Amino acid sequence: MHIVTLLTNPDTPCLQPALVESLRNAWGGGAVQWLSPDVAAEFPVRDRPANQWQVWEDLQKLKVDLVVQPAEGRRKAMLLADMDSTMIQQECIDELAEVAGVGERVKEITARAMNGELDFEGALTERVGLLAGLDAAVIDRVLAERITLMPGGRELLATMKANGGHAALVSGGFTAFTASVAAQLGFDENRANTLLIEDGQLTGHVARPILGRAAKIEALEQITERLGLDESQVIAVGDGANDLGMLVRAGTGVALHAKPSVAAQCDVRINHGDLTALLYVQGYARDEFAAG
Repeated sequence: MHIVTLLTNPDTPCLQPALVESLRNAWGGGAVQWLSPDVAAEFPVRDRPANQWQVWEDLQKLKVDLVVQPAEGRRKAMLLADMDSTMIQQECIDELAEVAGVGERVKEITARAMNGELDFEGALTERVGLLAGLDAAVIDRVLAERITLMPGGRELLATMKANGGHAALVSGGFTAFTASVAAQLGFDENRANTLLIEDGQLTGHVARPILGRAAKIEALEQITERLGLDESQVIAVGDGANDLGMLVRAGTGVALHAKPSVAAQCDVRINHGDLTALLYVQGYARDEFAAG
Protein backbone atom coordinates (compact mmCIF):
# COMPACT_ATOMS: atom_id res chain seq x y z
CA MET A 1 0.00 0.00 0.00
CA HIS A 2 1.18 3.52 -0.83
CA ILE A 3 0.05 6.94 0.34
CA VAL A 4 -0.41 9.83 -2.07
CA THR A 5 0.07 13.27 -0.48
CA LEU A 6 -0.75 16.56 -2.19
CA LEU A 7 0.26 19.82 -0.57
CA THR A 8 0.82 23.52 -1.21
CA ASN A 9 2.38 26.53 0.47
CA PRO A 10 0.38 27.22 3.68
CA ASP A 11 0.82 30.96 3.10
CA THR A 12 -0.97 30.70 -0.27
CA PRO A 13 -3.25 27.66 0.08
CA CYS A 14 -4.56 26.55 -3.29
CA LEU A 15 -5.29 22.82 -3.07
CA GLN A 16 -8.72 22.33 -4.62
CA PRO A 17 -10.93 19.43 -3.44
CA ALA A 18 -11.95 18.78 -7.06
CA LEU A 19 -8.29 18.30 -8.02
CA VAL A 20 -7.68 15.84 -5.18
CA GLU A 21 -10.85 13.92 -6.01
CA SER A 22 -9.99 13.79 -9.70
CA LEU A 23 -6.58 12.29 -9.00
CA ARG A 24 -8.03 9.85 -6.48
CA ASN A 25 -10.49 8.63 -9.11
CA ALA A 26 -7.83 8.38 -11.81
CA TRP A 27 -5.55 6.31 -9.58
CA GLY A 28 -8.28 4.21 -7.98
CA GLY A 29 -7.44 5.51 -4.53
CA GLY A 30 -9.19 5.10 -1.21
CA ALA A 31 -10.90 7.74 0.89
CA VAL A 32 -9.35 11.21 0.98
CA GLN A 33 -8.18 12.56 4.32
CA TRP A 34 -7.64 16.31 4.58
CA LEU A 35 -4.62 17.03 6.77
CA SER A 36 -5.20 20.78 6.49
CA PRO A 37 -8.02 22.48 4.54
CA ASP A 38 -6.81 23.83 1.17
CA VAL A 39 -3.19 22.97 2.10
CA ALA A 40 -2.64 19.19 2.34
CA ALA A 41 -4.58 16.00 1.67
CA GLU A 42 -3.78 12.32 1.26
CA PHE A 43 -5.31 9.05 0.08
CA PRO A 44 -4.12 5.45 -0.21
CA VAL A 45 -3.41 3.56 -3.44
CA ARG A 46 -2.44 -0.07 -3.85
CA ASP A 47 0.62 0.46 -6.07
CA ARG A 48 2.85 3.34 -7.10
CA PRO A 49 1.18 4.89 -10.20
CA ALA A 50 3.13 4.43 -13.44
CA ASN A 51 2.50 8.03 -14.49
CA GLN A 52 3.50 9.58 -11.15
CA TRP A 53 6.16 11.90 -12.51
CA GLN A 54 4.08 13.12 -15.45
CA VAL A 55 1.31 14.02 -13.00
CA TRP A 56 3.93 15.58 -10.71
CA GLU A 57 5.06 17.87 -13.54
CA ASP A 58 1.47 18.88 -14.30
CA LEU A 59 0.77 19.67 -10.65
CA GLN A 60 3.93 21.75 -10.34
CA LYS A 61 2.35 24.21 -12.76
CA LEU A 62 -0.50 24.56 -10.26
CA LYS A 63 1.98 25.08 -7.38
CA VAL A 64 1.02 21.74 -5.87
CA ASP A 65 3.58 19.22 -4.62
CA LEU A 66 2.91 15.49 -5.03
CA VAL A 67 4.50 12.73 -2.96
CA VAL A 68 3.90 8.99 -3.32
CA GLN A 69 5.50 6.72 -0.71
CA PRO A 70 5.00 3.37 1.00
CA ALA A 71 2.41 3.61 3.78
CA GLU A 72 4.38 1.46 6.19
CA GLY A 73 6.87 3.23 8.44
CA ARG A 74 6.42 6.73 7.07
CA ARG A 75 6.29 8.38 10.50
CA LYS A 76 9.93 8.81 11.51
CA ALA A 77 11.86 8.80 14.77
CA MET A 78 14.66 11.14 13.71
CA LEU A 79 15.12 14.33 11.69
CA LEU A 80 18.49 14.94 10.01
CA ALA A 81 18.57 18.42 8.50
CA ASP A 82 20.83 20.61 6.44
CA MET A 83 20.91 24.27 7.57
CA ASP A 84 21.62 26.74 4.76
CA SER A 85 18.63 27.28 2.45
CA THR A 86 16.86 24.51 4.39
CA MET A 87 16.34 25.38 8.06
CA ILE A 88 17.24 29.00 7.31
CA GLN A 89 16.43 30.99 4.19
CA GLN A 90 19.99 32.09 3.46
CA GLU A 91 23.49 30.71 2.77
CA CYS A 92 25.55 31.94 5.72
CA ILE A 93 28.79 32.21 3.79
CA ASP A 94 27.06 34.36 1.15
CA GLU A 95 25.81 36.72 3.85
CA LEU A 96 29.30 37.03 5.39
CA ALA A 97 30.69 37.67 1.92
CA GLU A 98 28.21 40.48 1.31
CA VAL A 99 29.49 42.26 4.40
CA ALA A 100 33.09 41.58 3.32
CA GLY A 101 32.45 43.10 -0.11
CA VAL A 102 32.96 39.88 -2.08
CA GLY A 103 29.33 38.82 -2.25
CA GLU A 104 28.90 38.27 -5.97
CA ARG A 105 32.04 36.15 -6.33
CA VAL A 106 31.14 33.95 -3.36
CA LYS A 107 27.49 33.55 -4.40
CA GLU A 108 28.58 32.30 -7.81
CA ILE A 109 30.84 29.66 -6.24
CA THR A 110 28.12 28.66 -3.74
CA ALA A 111 25.52 28.15 -6.46
CA ARG A 112 27.84 25.99 -8.54
CA ALA A 113 28.93 23.93 -5.53
CA MET A 114 25.35 23.29 -4.37
CA ASN A 115 24.40 22.22 -7.89
CA GLY A 116 27.22 19.68 -7.88
CA GLU A 117 29.35 21.48 -10.47
CA LEU A 118 32.29 22.04 -8.09
CA ASP A 119 34.02 19.93 -5.46
CA PHE A 120 32.49 20.95 -2.13
CA GLU A 121 35.69 21.05 -0.11
CA GLY A 122 37.59 23.04 -2.72
CA ALA A 123 34.71 25.46 -3.16
CA LEU A 124 34.40 26.00 0.60
CA THR A 125 38.15 26.57 0.97
CA GLU A 126 38.13 29.13 -1.84
CA ARG A 127 35.13 31.01 -0.45
CA VAL A 128 36.43 31.11 3.12
CA GLY A 129 39.75 32.38 1.79
CA LEU A 130 37.96 35.43 0.41
CA LEU A 131 36.80 36.28 3.96
CA ALA A 132 40.32 36.60 5.38
CA GLY A 133 40.66 39.69 7.59
CA LEU A 134 36.93 40.08 8.23
CA ASP A 135 36.15 41.20 11.78
CA ALA A 136 34.83 38.16 13.68
CA ALA A 137 32.19 40.35 15.32
CA VAL A 138 30.48 40.44 11.93
CA ILE A 139 29.24 36.88 12.56
CA ASP A 140 26.93 38.01 15.35
CA ARG A 141 25.75 40.94 13.25
CA VAL A 142 24.93 38.68 10.31
CA LEU A 143 23.06 36.31 12.62
CA ALA A 144 21.00 39.13 14.07
CA GLU A 145 20.34 41.12 10.91
CA ARG A 146 20.54 38.83 7.87
CA ILE A 147 19.53 35.28 8.92
CA THR A 148 15.86 34.25 8.96
CA LEU A 149 14.36 30.87 9.77
CA MET A 150 12.63 28.88 7.05
CA PRO A 151 8.84 28.88 7.59
CA GLY A 152 7.52 25.74 9.28
CA GLY A 153 10.77 24.85 11.02
CA ARG A 154 9.55 25.51 14.54
CA GLU A 155 6.44 23.37 14.03
CA LEU A 156 8.49 20.59 12.43
CA LEU A 157 10.93 20.37 15.34
CA ALA A 158 8.32 20.79 18.07
CA THR A 159 6.00 18.17 16.61
CA MET A 160 8.63 15.53 15.97
CA LYS A 161 10.16 16.04 19.42
CA ALA A 162 6.73 15.95 21.08
CA ASN A 163 6.34 12.53 19.48
CA GLY A 164 9.66 11.26 20.80
CA GLY A 165 11.81 12.20 17.81
CA HIS A 166 15.49 13.16 17.81
CA ALA A 167 16.70 16.11 15.73
CA ALA A 168 20.21 16.69 14.35
CA LEU A 169 21.40 19.70 12.36
CA VAL A 170 24.33 18.80 10.09
CA SER A 171 25.78 21.54 7.92
CA GLY A 172 28.64 22.18 5.56
CA GLY A 173 28.43 25.71 6.96
CA PHE A 174 29.80 26.93 10.26
CA THR A 175 29.37 26.13 13.94
CA ALA A 176 28.97 29.83 14.76
CA PHE A 177 25.66 29.65 12.88
CA THR A 178 24.50 26.08 13.56
CA ALA A 179 24.81 26.58 17.33
CA SER A 180 22.47 29.57 17.17
CA VAL A 181 19.97 28.00 14.77
CA ALA A 182 19.95 24.72 16.69
CA ALA A 183 19.23 26.55 19.94
CA GLN A 184 16.43 28.61 18.38
CA LEU A 185 14.67 25.61 16.85
CA GLY A 186 15.34 22.96 19.49
CA PHE A 187 17.74 20.61 17.73
CA ASP A 188 19.28 18.02 20.01
CA GLU A 189 22.70 18.34 18.40
CA ASN A 190 24.53 20.10 15.59
CA ARG A 191 27.64 19.55 13.49
CA ALA A 192 29.38 21.94 11.11
CA ASN A 193 32.73 23.44 10.12
CA THR A 194 34.65 25.81 12.39
CA LEU A 195 35.86 29.17 11.10
CA LEU A 196 39.36 29.89 12.41
CA ILE A 197 39.82 33.25 14.14
CA GLU A 198 43.01 35.03 15.23
CA ASP A 199 43.25 38.45 16.86
CA GLY A 200 39.52 38.98 16.36
CA GLN A 201 39.63 38.39 12.60
CA LEU A 202 38.79 35.51 10.29
CA THR A 203 42.00 33.87 9.08
CA GLY A 204 40.49 32.71 5.80
CA HIS A 205 40.72 29.06 6.88
CA VAL A 206 38.47 26.43 8.44
CA ALA A 207 39.43 23.69 10.88
CA ARG A 208 40.18 20.31 9.36
CA PRO A 209 38.74 17.91 8.47
CA ILE A 210 36.15 19.79 6.44
CA LEU A 211 32.59 18.55 6.93
CA GLY A 212 31.01 17.92 3.56
CA ARG A 213 28.93 15.20 1.91
CA ALA A 214 30.74 12.33 3.65
CA ALA A 215 30.30 13.96 7.06
CA LYS A 216 26.53 14.06 6.61
CA ILE A 217 26.48 10.34 5.84
CA GLU A 218 28.69 9.73 8.87
CA ALA A 219 26.27 11.70 11.03
CA LEU A 220 23.42 9.53 9.78
CA GLU A 221 25.35 6.36 10.57
CA GLN A 222 26.74 7.47 13.93
CA ILE A 223 23.60 9.03 15.38
CA THR A 224 21.28 6.19 14.36
CA GLU A 225 23.71 3.64 15.82
CA ARG A 226 23.98 5.61 19.05
CA LEU A 227 20.20 5.87 19.38
CA GLY A 228 19.55 2.29 18.34
CA LEU A 229 17.60 3.37 15.26
CA ASP A 230 17.54 2.01 11.73
CA GLU A 231 18.30 4.43 8.89
CA SER A 232 14.81 3.71 7.58
CA GLN A 233 13.47 5.56 10.65
CA VAL A 234 15.11 8.84 9.57
CA ILE A 235 13.66 11.68 7.55
CA ALA A 236 16.42 13.82 6.05
CA VAL A 237 16.05 17.20 4.35
CA GLY A 238 18.39 19.31 2.27
CA ASP A 239 18.79 21.24 -0.96
CA GLY A 240 22.35 20.86 -2.22
CA ALA A 241 24.61 18.30 -3.86
CA ASN A 242 26.45 17.71 -0.59
CA ASP A 243 23.14 16.55 0.94
CA LEU A 244 22.52 13.80 -1.59
CA GLY A 245 24.34 11.08 0.31
CA MET A 246 22.18 11.43 3.41
CA LEU A 247 19.00 12.03 1.38
CA VAL A 248 19.46 8.77 -0.52
CA ARG A 249 20.37 6.76 2.58
CA ALA A 250 17.62 7.99 4.90
CA GLY A 251 14.25 6.26 5.03
CA THR A 252 12.70 9.42 3.57
CA GLY A 253 14.95 11.92 1.82
CA VAL A 254 13.30 15.27 1.12
CA ALA A 255 14.69 17.63 -1.51
CA LEU A 256 13.37 20.98 -0.25
CA HIS A 257 13.39 23.82 -2.79
CA ALA A 258 16.41 21.96 -4.11
CA LYS A 259 18.77 22.49 -7.01
CA PRO A 260 17.38 20.66 -10.09
CA SER A 261 20.26 18.17 -10.22
CA VAL A 262 19.56 17.28 -6.57
CA ALA A 263 15.77 17.04 -6.84
CA ALA A 264 16.10 14.74 -9.86
CA GLN A 265 17.69 12.08 -7.62
CA CYS A 266 15.08 12.24 -4.84
CA ASP A 267 11.62 10.66 -4.73
CA VAL A 268 10.27 13.32 -2.34
CA ARG A 269 10.52 16.80 -3.82
CA ILE A 270 8.98 19.81 -2.08
CA ASN A 271 9.10 22.93 -4.23
CA HIS A 272 6.06 24.85 -2.98
CA GLY A 273 5.38 23.75 0.60
CA ASP A 274 7.41 24.91 3.59
CA LEU A 275 9.02 22.74 6.28
CA THR A 276 5.62 21.62 7.59
CA ALA A 277 5.51 19.53 4.41
CA LEU A 278 7.79 17.09 6.25
CA LEU A 279 5.02 16.62 8.81
CA TYR A 280 2.30 16.19 6.21
CA VAL A 281 4.26 13.51 4.34
CA GLN A 282 4.56 11.63 7.65
CA GLY A 283 0.78 11.75 8.02
CA TYR A 284 0.48 14.44 10.69
CA ALA A 285 -2.67 16.57 10.42
CA ARG A 286 -2.46 20.31 11.10
CA ASP A 287 -4.30 19.95 14.41
CA GLU A 288 -1.59 17.50 15.56
CA PHE A 289 1.20 20.07 15.17
CA ALA A 290 2.92 21.14 18.38
CA ALA A 291 3.47 24.85 18.97
CA GLY A 292 6.97 25.87 17.92
